Amino acid sequence: MELGISSFAELTPDPVTGKTISRHQRMMDLMEEIELADQSGLDVYALGEHHRPDFIVSSPAVVLAAAAVKTKRIKLSSAVTVLSSDDPVRVFQDFATVDLLSGGRAEIMAGRGSFIESFPLFGYNLEDYDALFSEKLGLLLKLNESEKISWNGKFRPPIRELGVYPRPFQSKLPIWVAVGGTPESVIRAAILGLPLALAIIGGNPTHFQPLVGLYRETASSAGHGRLPLAVHSHGYISKDSQQAADEFFPSYSYAMSNIGKERGWPPTTRAQFEAGRSRQGALLVGSPQQVIDKILFEKELFGLDRFLLHVSVGTMPHALVMHSIELFAKEVAPVIRKAGVKAL
Repeated sequence: MELGISSFAELTPDPVTGKTISRHQRMMDLMEEIELADQSGLDVYALGEHHRPDFIVSSPAVVLAAAAVKTKRIKLSSAVTVLSSDDPVRVFQDFATVDLLSGGRAEIMAGRGSFIESFPLFGYNLEDYDALFSEKLGLLLKLNESEKISWNGKFRPPIRELGVYPRPFQSKLPIWVAVGGTPESVIRAAILGLPLALAIIGGNPTHFQPLVGLYRETASSAGHGRLPLAVHSHGYISKDSQQAADEFFPSYSYAMSNIGKERGWPPTTRAQFEAGRSRQGALLVGSPQQVIDKILFEKELFGLDRFLLHVSVGTMPHALVMHSIELFAKEVAPVIRKAGVKAL
């Protein structure tokens, strides 16, 4: 099973001091985090796209291109590319460029996005939320198949026998569909024969079993056989359980509570946080052994091919993030890789 890190590269104040580091410093910290993940032997680093002041990355491909020349073996992915509000031609060109720079390590995780700022920013109507994604995903897949294409759709000017360049280092770019839990999105990925990345950031992971079952059954009925499946969850590792909780909670609570204000959720409490850290919860925050136990549980539950630990939520001190990545790579990953739990 592949193991990796995902990040949204938040730029939020330190909840203890109230200070916010500079945009430049946050970007330099991010580069060091990606380099450490590569040097430590992790398999994937995935970076999100946002168009808000509390996140530093609006163009994952640009940052991943910089990371490509600083790393040697780690796969470099978006998490996600908000395809609905982007141009699939430029997305393909950008990630083909990352692929060339990295010698074949680029991936695209395409999603509809959980934030909506990019839609008015690039002139799209939220009423077309799903239709935009469906059409643009189809175009992206066609671009990945052929050097020259003809294509016609509703939301973009037609393409008439034109070539799209550069072509990637790999024969095709790996394209995953990332979902938050809607059955329609799961079915679409399965019918298209695309790998699925499932975000489990709350509740009990067992509640997602029906979605995974739907994905497996639909893919099989469509003639695709078994397709790769990934899970992405919030997490953080420290020396022991209490230390991990105490270090992670302030920034987590700050970030989730502020998003909650926008969406009508109540503030995140310590009791809710601790429930998420329990054996039945979706948060992987604790000692190395606690995180090992949760990943192995989800691997057996879902038949996982990839797990991404999302470090951090909110801007944690850089040294703590680096230490968590190191623990994940050196103490958690070797145990997971040796476990050999048979996929369901």
